[in-house]
Amino acid sequence: MANELIRRIVIVGGGSAGWLTAGLIAAEHRAASPEGLRVTLVESPDVAPIGVGEGTWPSMRDTLRRIGVSESDFFRECDASFKQGSRFNGWRTGAADDYYFHPFVLPQGYGEANMPEHWLARHADVPFADMVSYQPHLCARGKAPKQAATPEFAAVANYGYHLDAGKFGQFLRKHCLENLGVQYVPDHVTGIDSAANGDIAALRTQRHGALEGDLFIDCTGMQSLLLGKHYDIDFLSQKHVLYNDSALAVQIPYPDANHPIASQTTSTAQSAGWIWDIGLPGRRGVGHVYSSAHIGDDQAEAELRAYIAATGGPADIPAPRKLSFDPGYRAKFWHRNCVAIGLSAGFIEPLEASALALVEMSAGMLSDDMPATRAAMDIVARRFNEHFTYRWERVIDFLKLHYVLSRRRDSAYWRDNTAAVPERLGELLTLWRHRAPSRSDFNRIEEVFPSASYQYVLYGMGHTTEFTKQHPHEAAMADGYFREAAALTQKMLGALPANRELIEHIKRHGLRP
Repeated sequence: MANELIRRIVIVGGGSAGWLTAGLIAAEHRAASPEGLRVTLVESPDVAPIGVGEGTWPSMRDTLRRIGVSESDFFRECDASFKQGSRFNGWRTGAADDYYFHPFVLPQGYGEANMPEHWLARHADVPFADMVSYQPHLCARGKAPKQAATPEFAAVANYGYHLDAGKFGQFLRKHCLENLGVQYVPDHVTGIDSAANGDIAALRTQRHGALEGDLFIDCTGMQSLLLGKHYDIDFLSQKHVLYNDSALAVQIPYPDANHPIASQTTSTAQSAGWIWDIGLPGRRGVGHVYSSAHIGDDQAEAELRAYIAATGGPADIPAPRKLSFDPGYRAKFWHRNCVAIGLSAGFIEPLEASALALVEMSAGMLSDDMPATRAAMDIVARRFNEHFTYRWERVIDFLKLHYVLSRRRDSAYWRDNTAAVPERLGELLTLWRHRAPSRSDFNRIEEVFPSASYQYVLYGMGHTTEFTKQHPHEAAMADGYFREAAALTQKMLGALPANRELIEHIKRHGLRP
């Protein structure tokens, strides 16, 4: 059995996680040909996806390209828009002028000069990201990250997407079934048959009988039907570090059809959490993420409604959808011949849109390292578990960084968030008192967040580094990069269209392949 070839892949659960995984494996392992892997996705017709993961990283461009979809079709069918980073309002002090950007482009001069040192020495009155990057200025003016003549998936400024998660799942399903050879079984899983060695041998379904497979992928969401319920793999709650465990989500219409579309996710701090605001072509997606230990649902909804009214939304909005979650992840993501991807592997909170990015990373690594035999599977599983334990820990560190640096003391939530700092993050903060985050702090080839992201958040939140090792010989070079960022800002502001203008062009005419 150990030398039997892996030929049959069975994915349980659809949504963005299931169909992204199915698409990557089917595209790269020739599921549409007799010689390729057989990829089957079984999905309960009565279980709707959660459907609120509306933000992506720039990595999604490469993922969609690997699957073989058209970016023009993606925009048309998924109500998609461009995302160039995140804007954080009120996180540092809560004052009216308290904001900073975490853009997707690297700082000018990143890796060439110690830009934080020279920014602090001579330009600390200007926000760090605004000084070293053109992208915050594009976001502030609602600019698109490319021109109408720029080909599909190519960029002038680095970008990801905002999207309608429900439409995205349907778009991927259609592509997988029509173009990639994925077999679809809309049915309920009623039981699991085990092999003599403890592997999963087959899934029992209500109408289609037993679905046999060699490798089973759990995309069943928070119920984690295979890895959690069948194999009883421990769930490692992180609620002692990151307190948010609830969300209220609602969709808000624009006041008119030509209303500008935001170029970034906006995250606005509240008394016991924060509110996301995502602009799609047809609507805004708005939601309040909060800690149920620090605020009740009614007060959280009141803060959400007040935010919507203050940002030009209608006075009468539908009742928000309530979501509850335990922030954390599985002790293992791959056990025997079962691997969990998506919410079945874990979920922290939507800050910085890491959920879909971890799906992409998981599906990508699985496709790249697809084991040829059962004997090879245990080796791949160990590597996969090591990689993703590291990645989940880094996500937690990075998200906690946003909270621990806050100077807000206006509620118990913000006071409590300065405690319970993960050990590795605490060590890094000690080092960063006297030097900037650097590549040596995050030295894996595929880090979840690069040191540039830590710089944007660290200095956006008002951290001051007292550099013990200074680089005065770099001052002229750094000034050149500051001027370069300013020149690129003016050039791009004059050359790039508005977000809505480019999206409307894509819908009518498409982009060049």
